[in-house]
Amino acid sequence: MKTGIHPEDYRLCVFKDMSTDYMILTKSCAPSNETIKYTDGNEYPLIKMEISSDSHPFYTGKTKLVDTAGRIDKFKNRYNNLKK
Repeated sequence: MKTGIHPEDYRLCVFKDMSTDYMILTKSCAPSNETIKYTDGNEYPLIKMEISSDSHPFYTGKTKLVDTAGRIDKFKNRYNNLKK
């Protein structure tokens, strides 16, 4: 394995599934400007996710339509002019 290519600044972070409010505390070096108080009472950097194992149909066995901030409408508007 090459040396010096992996980040050294890992810290505890909370990853939060915004569609189900499911939270996971794990180590990460991903940048974050927000913080959140976790269930243990401590405050950690927050990294927001649109989908996780708690909301993904493969893991839940349920099909769920999650339209976060009008993703479908944004897609249609973006590619609507390609029909012409």
